[in-house]
Amino acid sequence: MDFVHPVLNEEVLGIGGHYMFIREDLIDHSAGDILYLVGYALTDTSCCGVGGCGYALVAGHIVCLHVRLGEDNRHISMLSPVQERFYPEVGRAVAYKEGVGQVHFLLETGEMKVWYRH
Repeated sequence: MDFVHPVLNEEVLGIGGHYMFIREDLIDHSAGDILYLVGYALTDTSCCGVGGCGYALVAGHIVCLHVRLGEDNRHISMLSPVQERFYPEVGRAVAYKEGVGQVHFLLETGEMKVWYRH
């Protein structure tokens, strides 16, 4: 699947706050290197209070990194989704390394499944 790399350290605004990806990294895995991003979300413009969290987005196994540039000059990589049977193993490794409580796994459909650190 094509993965368009987000711009790092750029706020994405929403009605209740913003989120930002601050770093990309790789994790070594027996099925191949996995690309993930680290970010945070902050609810600071909501009528209902404030809050926030740190999280990681596991984009997938690297097939080809930075294969081309998109129209907006962002890198596009070819990735393969992480199989669900690896979620606990990969989720624990990323959560431990990054100190986050949520690890989101990108699906081929563009949707995400969330793994929570216990």
